[in-house]
Amino acid sequence: MSKSLLIVESPTKARTLERYLGKDFIVKASVGHIKDLPGNKLGVNLDREFKPQYQVMRGKKKIIDDLKKAASRADTIYLGPDPDREGEAIAWHIAEEIGATEKPVKRVLFYELTRKAIMEAIAKPNELDAKLYEAQQARRILDRLVGYMISPLLWEKVRAGLSAGRVQSVALRLICEREDEIYAFEKQEYWTIDARLSPLPDAPVTGGVDSLAAAERAHAPAEPPSAFSAQLIRFKKKKCEIASQDEAEKHVRALGAAAFRVSTVEKKQRQKNPSPPFITSTLQQEAARKFHYSAKQTMSIAQKLYEGIEIGDEGAVGLITYMRTDSTRLSQDSTQAVREFIANRWGDKYLPAKPVAYKSKETAQGAHEAIRPTDVGHTPESVVKYLSREQANLYSLIWKRFVACQMAPALINQTTVDISAADYLLRATGSVIVFQGFLTLYEEGHDEPENGKSDERLPDLSEGQPLDLLGIEPKQHFTQPPPRYTEATLIKTLEDLGIGRPSTYATIISTILEREYVLRLKQRLMPTELGMIINRLVSANFPDIVDTKFTANMEKDLDEVEHGGRRFNNLLSDFYGPFLKSLESARTGMANFKGAGWPTELQCPRCSKPLTIRLSRSNGAFLACSGYPECSYTSDYERDEKGRIQPVEAKEPEATGEVCEKCGKPMALKRGRFGTFLACTGYPACRNTRAPSTGIRCPREGCGGELVVRTGRRGRFYGCNKYPECKMIFQGEPVHESCPLCNAPVLFRKGSKTGSSTLFCINPSCKFTKKEEREEEQAKNG
Repeated sequence: MSKSLLIVESPTKARTLERYLGKDFIVKASVGHIKDLPGNKLGVNLDREFKPQYQVMRGKKKIIDDLKKAASRADTIYLGPDPDREGEAIAWHIAEEIGATEKPVKRVLFYELTRKAIMEAIAKPNELDAKLYEAQQARRILDRLVGYMISPLLWEKVRAGLSAGRVQSVALRLICEREDEIYAFEKQEYWTIDARLSPLPDAPVTGGVDSLAAAERAHAPAEPPSAFSAQLIRFKKKKCEIASQDEAEKHVRALGAAAFRVSTVEKKQRQKNPSPPFITSTLQQEAARKFHYSAKQTMSIAQKLYEGIEIGDEGAVGLITYMRTDSTRLSQDSTQAVREFIANRWGDKYLPAKPVAYKSKETAQGAHEAIRPTDVGHTPESVVKYLSREQANLYSLIWKRFVACQMAPALINQTTVDISAADYLLRATGSVIVFQGFLTLYEEGHDEPENGKSDERLPDLSEGQPLDLLGIEPKQHFTQPPPRYTEATLIKTLEDLGIGRPSTYATIISTILEREYVLRLKQRLMPTELGMIINRLVSANFPDIVDTKFTANMEKDLDEVEHGGRRFNNLLSDFYGPFLKSLESARTGMANFKGAGWPTELQCPRCSKPLTIRLSRSNGAFLACSGYPECSYTSDYERDEKGRIQPVEAKEPEATGEVCEKCGKPMALKRGRFGTFLACTGYPACRNTRAPSTGIRCPREGCGGELVVRTGRRGRFYGCNKYPECKMIFQGEPVHESCPLCNAPVLFRKGSKTGSSTLFCINPSCKFTKKEEREEEQAKNG
């Protein structure tokens, strides 16, 4: 009996497809990419129109041999990696390695792993898309040129092992510029005045109210149920801006002697519409807001939900559509199904007259849909017992956002009351939700706290109505500097600037974090000293690389290659000429950090020569005298709120938000001879210390401990925090992913001098390895 061969990239995806396709298909997995540029050389022929020199990746020969054997027994070969540029590259490389054959080789695109979608994809296969493959190849070569050519300069001028990337450098620049804005910010004092009022429907207006008596009444046990607050907004018909306490008190005295009367009452009903269904960037942003998931963690969880989860008797089920998309389009079938679900659960009043359509960006991939559940009947409560906590959180978020996007708007009655008092005008606002609509299910989170006073329920007021002054409260405020980026706000900024694509955001952020150019501190991204140094050097010597408009235009050029409007080698040629000139200039012009350090305006306290910033591999940046070796003065340093360098003899601890389990005082991050550690701020009364945790459980069965960072004489390693009871240690960096081959709970990452890294399984009998991309290409299969 003849059989067809289907090759996908993920073993989990293969198992899900096997369930639907049955005996007529052999389904195999490539386990991600099988070919890549070499790790020990540039791998791009600059004299032959940038022809790449791909090699079979380490550990993939056995997989390729198995695929060839299966192909020899099949009548038709279907290639089904993910429906994007990366997936197309995997499909092309598989086709090349299988070799020339008379058997038909078809490309199938699975946007969701349901029986209907799978059968439709198999019934209507495509040809391999050369334009899509060339767009991926162009991005890969661009990133290789930048990374492979700038990184050696950084090794020579700054420190071995450093690297620069094309898009990551732009993200780093944004974070560093935000830090500069915070340093430059000058806070301004300002005051607001709130009056606590109550209607007097029957009382005549008798003039002023003693402010002291009013304040006493404000603190009385029983406040009238009709009391409400109004804020001062105008004085003598001009915006009231109060800069000092003296000014505030002057206005309080005047208001205390004034008669308050309702000037105008404006009532109107407004609609609050639901948010569009998720695309990659908005899913990453909302998961960061609501669960504090990193972009990388969100994509890892979503990949598993897409590829298939064992759901009781149903077997492996793909719960969501493909999660790398910038399209808000919804299929007609899914829209019809969710409308029926809404009507059945909440009734027709929650259902708009017709399906709600959302406009996608012009650059959105038309064939893709938004991220949605594959079956609205798989409610979060019906599948939660089959999911991990993280999977349940993300699936519930996706399900609720999808259902809510097709529900009726919320209706809100909003009232604005202007109140006159002598030369003053105050305003009170209140809003009441009169119809929940989609809010009965879901409301989008916010990146920053909402400013101003929350709306309150206002009493029924009429124009000309006199009001009783219950109290006046002046409040001091200070303007705040722009906040540091969170992952959510950085992704939104990159997207708004046209930088990056759905497949790249997670890798951009994880790269700058892993290279320790940026720290995540209380969910905020803060540049390290190393990050600021790298940003200064790259910005000064390669201005185009960190220019947001240049990078955004490069994204558009890559899109043109994908759509056939431009050849990939022409794009590379246009980039390489100017880049080569910048590279040659930087070889002689880039500051030599190794030799002279980074200059500062400080003088050595011993010999008065200038102090410079130097880098230590183990302890980071420090101050050193430029007169070395004659003067050996060194000092740790910190930056004040203006970014000015302040020498400190002992490095101050960094706050972590963690609490000492022995005495309850805050734990701080400190640096010692062998690296960082957490120490109790109650020292010397409490001498508790512990290693920083990775948040990943120890893989030893029954242990229950967590893996922590440790540093010894031979460098950094990872061990269990239950040592000496548990003596598990690992040289690689633990990654919160399970092995796709043997389901071992943890994978580990090892890096190379070229900046690339490889994931490998903890299980010694499992041979799983996966090379991770150096720049923007996301790792496949979670």
